[in-house]
Amino acid sequence: MSFASEPGRDDGSLPPVNIVIPDDARELERDVLAYRREQRAQRRRQRFLRLYGPLRRSGPVGHAAILPLIATCVALAMLAGAMLSVVTISPASAPTVSSPPRATTSAPGPSGAPRTPSPVSNAQSPAKLPTGTVQLDSRAVPVRSLVSSALALIPAGCSCGPALLRLAGQAAAARVHLYFAASGAVMTQLASLTAQYGGGAAAAVYDTRGVLDGTYHPASLTVLLVYSDATARVQTDLPAGFQLTSALRGLSQPGA
Repeated sequence: MSFASEPGRDDGSLPPVNIVIPDDARELERDVLAYRREQRAQRRRQRFLRLYGPLRRSGPVGHAAILPLIATCVALAMLAGAMLSVVTISPASAPTVSSPPRATTSAPGPSGAPRTPSPVSNAQSPAKLPTGTVQLDSRAVPVRSLVSSALALIPAGCSCGPALLRLAGQAAAARVHLYFAASGAVMTQLASLTAQYGGGAAAAVYDTRGVLDGTYHPASLTVLLVYSDATARVQTDLPAGFQLTSALRGLSQPGA
């Protein structure tokens, strides 16, 4: 501007311009942001043109730029197809060779015949308990009323204290009633045997009429597994580490 000329007009006779200079530079912040956005947009357009410019050209130059891209896509498609075929094709099923069953032979006995292994316990099929009564808690009760329980028949001269204690623990774990039964001279020791080996859960049953003794003839410790229908399964020749817990848990069901 020429201060010698008239106000609002410069020496070049240009039209007057209304220029407003703000007092605070922060008022120009929106203009600065708009300028920076325009600069970023311009840079993006330039990068796009540099990247895709050769593809937009016609003639040999454009085709030369497209060919590497097509070759890359074809190579990737072939690689993906090969990997898919490897994953989906299952291996041929090989013929299975079954080994012939082994014949289980046991050592021959003294006469040369094969010796069959002796069972650890003699379990018979369930059969009804005999009719009759026994003494329980100083009163006569029918034998067939002792259902869902285990009866341990203790014979004379039986050193079966550990076996009775083991049976008492398994009966408590299975939550079934346990009775120690005896007849004859053994009845004088039955109370002490029940207190010593019953684990606080066994009850003494006195076979005063010989109902159980005359039916099962226990020569060693004999356990009667009595089901809910008054059928009993006889267990004899129990080994030292016998396990009857699972069988005791099934006594709430009918045995027949």
